[in-house]
Amino acid sequence: MLAGLELAVREVNDAGGIGGRPLELVVRDTAADPQRAVAAVDELARLGVAAVAGEYHSVVARAAAGRADALGLPFLCSSAVLDALTEQPTKWVARLAPAQSRGWQIYADFLLGAGHSRIAVAAQSSVYWASGVRVLRDYLTPRGGTVIALDMGVLTPATVCDELVGDRATALLLLVGHPEPAVSIVESVRRDPRLAEIMIGAPAGQPEFAEWARSLGGDGAAIPFLRYLPERLSPLGARVEAALRERLAEAPSFVAFEGYDTVAVLAEVLRSHGTDRTRIAASWARVAVEGARGQIRFSRTAGISVWQWAWAPVQVVDRDPAEPDRFRILHTG
Repeated sequence: MLAGLELAVREVNDAGGIGGRPLELVVRDTAADPQRAVAAVDELARLGVAAVAGEYHSVVARAAAGRADALGLPFLCSSAVLDALTEQPTKWVARLAPAQSRGWQIYADFLLGAGHSRIAVAAQSSVYWASGVRVLRDYLTPRGGTVIALDMGVLTPATVCDELVGDRATALLLLVGHPEPAVSIVESVRRDPRLAEIMIGAPAGQPEFAEWARSLGGDGAAIPFLRYLPERLSPLGARVEAALRERLAEAPSFVAFEGYDTVAVLAEVLRSHGTDRTRIAASWARVAVEGARGQIRFSRTAGISVWQWAWAPVQVVDRDPAEPDRFRILHTG
């Protein structure tokens, strides 16, 4: 994400900045900690920033969004998908990533289309994972599916295998952190001959990242996950991909594109409406920006408390077993 943010800031400044002034990116690491996110928003507000942006982890983004709303500070959330990003509808927060209910329903459609109706979810305790289980269950149950929750607070990767056999599940979804316990669960399931036919999935996108492939090698392939890229990049998207690839020395994840698009939106808002926070927040409805992944516009969406890009492109992809560095598009929504 940071690489995408920095690339876009550099391009804005190479083109003359905002009204002749350079765009400055002030970075604070939330370290996946909601309390640190609140402290970072407080600090950035005191420093006089025009807006805050970024964040990948949904629970952390919710803390940041709530604080930004309370302070009257515009926040453009790059990557977090939790539907309830704020407790109440707010004018201060907008989001680029599709809401969890949309992305995970598309993933559920993929599961049904692939013939999976008895689905186990290995889930850790968090608002995000619980929301994911609820989305899957609400969507799959009326369509003949069954969702079996496996509590990773009490199970080990080895005992997960026994539960899968007993439950006769045909798919296991990893609603857990990476690298652990996700890597250990994959290794245990892959090595259990009783589970040779089970599909492993990871809707939250853990297999997107290069660390996944380095940790698991071939075991990490053929694990479908969600990512937010179009089937074919526009000329702008292709140029951004090439620049990010050079910067990162590897293929960029969709999160890097989210970072780039965040600055593309904010730069246009600042050009058009200046740095006044109230005017920035009032501008979400008028945004029309060509991002690296398509035309970005925000709207009010039923059940979503923030201004939402409705919708970023959604794919279900996996790593090709024959070439784990290559991604296969399995389903789009």
